[in-house]
Amino acid sequence: MITRRGMMIGAAAGLAAIKGAPALAQAPVLTDDGLYTQPWFVESFLELGDDLDAARKSGKRFAVMWELRGCPYCKETHLVNFAQPRISDYVRANFDILQLNIIGSRKVTDFDGTQLSEKALAAKYGVRYTPTLQFFGEAAETLKPLPPAKREVARGAGYLQPDDFLSLFRFVREKAYEAGSFRDYLKARS
Repeated sequence: MITRRGMMIGAAAGLAAIKGAPALAQAPVLTDDGLYTQPWFVESFLELGDDLDAARKSGKRFAVMWELRGCPYCKETHLVNFAQPRISDYVRANFDILQLNIIGSRKVTDFDGTQLSEKALAAKYGVRYTPTLQFFGEAAETLKPLPPAKREVARGAGYLQPDDFLSLFRFVREKAYEAGSFRDYLKARS
């Protein structure tokens, strides 16, 4: 099915090809619901277990990025952090990201099978700020019996400067959370 978002991305890439410029595949798109998004974010049926399993099967980790219309730090994340190829290339190669709206009404199926609105799911996980990145364990079946707070391996709440933002993704990809906190990881790297 052709979507408005797909048409916009295709048109931008086609125009860039005609002009001899690099394709705009990395350019964020402002959606009808007022959220910036990356064209490579996961298109999902909003079933977290299936999304996590799909990420694992493709050799990636799974993350949820919570955002809010009009959030200046969400916008900054897209226009500053993801605009840097060293960041977007690393994240795109190693993660599947599902974007959710902290006050949204779409129905999402959680790892335990319960179906909730985005807003109710954010409350269930204690997500209070945007942007917030949630990183989950590697297998959906192991997350199902756990309480929500124990399903995450890492969380980034609020805007992170580009270097720290990339470090958070490396922290998860390298499974450094098994050895210590993100703060300790940053200290060891500096």
